[in-house]
Amino acid sequence: MGAVALDDGPSGVKAPDGGWGWAVLFGGFIITGFSYAFPKAVSVFFKELIREFGVGYSDTAWISSILLAMLYGTGPLCSVLVNRFGCRPVMMVGGLFASLGMIMASFSTSIIHIYLTTGVITGLGLALNFQPSLIMLNRYFDKKRPLANGLSAAGSPVFLCCLSPLGQVLQHEFGWRGGFLILGGMLLNCCVCGALMRPLEAPKKAADQENLEAKAVQKKPHKLLDFSVFKDKGFLIYTIAASIMVLGLFVPPVFVVSYAKDLGNEDTKAAFLLTVLGFIDIFARPTCGIIAGLKWVRPRCVYLFSFAMIFNGTADLIGSLSTEYSHLVVFCIFFGISYGMVGALQFEVLMAIVGTERFPSAIGLVLLMEAIAVLIGPPSAGRILDATKRYMFVFMVAGVEVVLSAVVLASGNFFCIGKKPAEPEVKQEMAVTATETEQLNKPPEEEEEVGKELKEESEKEDKDKDKEKRPDSVKLDSIEVEQFLRDNTDKNGEVVTNPETCV
Repeated sequence: MGAVALDDGPSGVKAPDGGWGWAVLFGGFIITGFSYAFPKAVSVFFKELIREFGVGYSDTAWISSILLAMLYGTGPLCSVLVNRFGCRPVMMVGGLFASLGMIMASFSTSIIHIYLTTGVITGLGLALNFQPSLIMLNRYFDKKRPLANGLSAAGSPVFLCCLSPLGQVLQHEFGWRGGFLILGGMLLNCCVCGALMRPLEAPKKAADQENLEAKAVQKKPHKLLDFSVFKDKGFLIYTIAASIMVLGLFVPPVFVVSYAKDLGNEDTKAAFLLTVLGFIDIFARPTCGIIAGLKWVRPRCVYLFSFAMIFNGTADLIGSLSTEYSHLVVFCIFFGISYGMVGALQFEVLMAIVGTERFPSAIGLVLLMEAIAVLIGPPSAGRILDATKRYMFVFMVAGVEVVLSAVVLASGNFFCIGKKPAEPEVKQEMAVTATETEQLNKPPEEEEEVGKELKEESEKEDKDKDKEKRPDSVKLDSIEVEQFLRDNTDKNGEVVTNPETCV
């Protein structure tokens, strides 16, 4: 399939910012929802699994951890597969893996089988869907990309609000085995979303332009994983900041329910906090996408992302002082707003830093670095809680980590990355080929000389071709043509000689 339609994102294709892109956005919305909400939704079945296999809660918690580790840690593998086969076939195969893992898990006889099926196989399938959906979204949207990213990211809270109650209903009606089987069937929708990821077709170019490109452009070997992104200062700063951020970003949603219970609240009342957080998050992500797309804000999107992280970290620090349930409700509202902002902007900023061509490799490498932080963050917070017995310190450490990541990102961009002139950047984005990109980096005098040489060579080639097509034996002068017309008056009619045109 990849050999038939390899969607390696040619630079000459302009993002349509609509049209079929809305179908791609719909597919990305569903994929993002499954990828982020599924590891949390599976936790609904943990009590049944503990009773079935006689294990502890910590053993079942590894299922969600392995799912998240596969989602983030297989980033480079996804990049290689996308660069080799294209987004559509990778996503469709990923949908089959995600579904197959849950179906096989329904026949499991031990917790190890659950780790391998739900954790590894389903996790790999979701990873093979999540990353390509972001890549295709980046290719189909340019001017409206911040809004598209915000709408796509909204799939996470929407699906979390839907899948968790659905999981409870399935467990009550069909047990955990029947629930896993039905969820496996639902994951086949990832294949449908993959089918929506139609590759962009390059426009037909004029013949003379093709001749110039054929003479000037030398095609470079296609890289399966482009490590040259590490030479980009912006990418390095983003990767370091994102890794620090992930250490503390996911800690509050994991511990806020336990925090409420520790204050003496009922289970249902405590669980309602996640509902508040998710509901606010649904509206925060698209709204932030609209703001990020504004003319004045978009060039400064990195600093808006830094503000979102400072907002999030500050909410954690203030939330650590909560002593009543109402305090935690207020915390969840502000945390939901900031969490939604971070979710809407994190990949938009990366796309803006590395560009469309290098994004498939960049997203894979970033997710790999974040995978390490994801595995370290919540367990480290758990150890702090065991040592201190107070949730205040857990939230404070998480807040400090997120604020620190914002400082690294903002200060790194301000001091380490010089301001680039606006015009060359615009030209660089509009460059159709590698040759044009090369020309933009040359001084104007050299560019004019090269352009003249290419033009003269192409004109010379055109003249030679005309001579080859028109042999001397075919050339006729005006006298012979006039004589021929007079001799065939029956067919050609009467010929009138015009003194003005006669040679």
